[in-house]
Parts: sequence; structure tokens; C-alpha cells
Amino acid sequence: MSGEKVCVEISKEKYGLAEKVAKEGGFSSVAEFIEFLIESSAAASEVGGLSPEDEERVAERLKKLGYY
Repeated sequence: MSGEKVCVEISKEKYGLAEKVAKEGGFSSVAEFIEFLIESSAAASEVGGLSPEDEERVAERLKKLGYY
């Protein structure tokens, strides 16, 4: 993670879920997990979708989380 930081408010319930999934997925923090989700989502919405490297990265994370 890099750059200036800002705070985002979410419900405690959603934070708890993000914390659980981040830990299970091998992320070092909830912030790292959320930044990964935002970057993945943004990359997927760009023209051409995800690069092969990004697809592999997302697939590996989803496997660790038990979705594959």
C-alpha cells in the first residue's frame, strides 16, 4: 500500500467479515485486502478486462479463500 491514506466508514458487521476473509486469504491487514479488491475491480472494469497476471493473482486469492 502506498500514498496518502483516508478513512472510510463501514458497518462493524462488514468490517468483521472483511477482517475474517483478509486473515483467511493471507492478507496482512483489512486495508491491504480492501485495496486488493478495489484494484481488482478497477482492473476488471477497464477495457480488455484483467491482464493474465492479474487473473492469476485473483484466482490464487480466491482459491485460498475456498471459492475455487
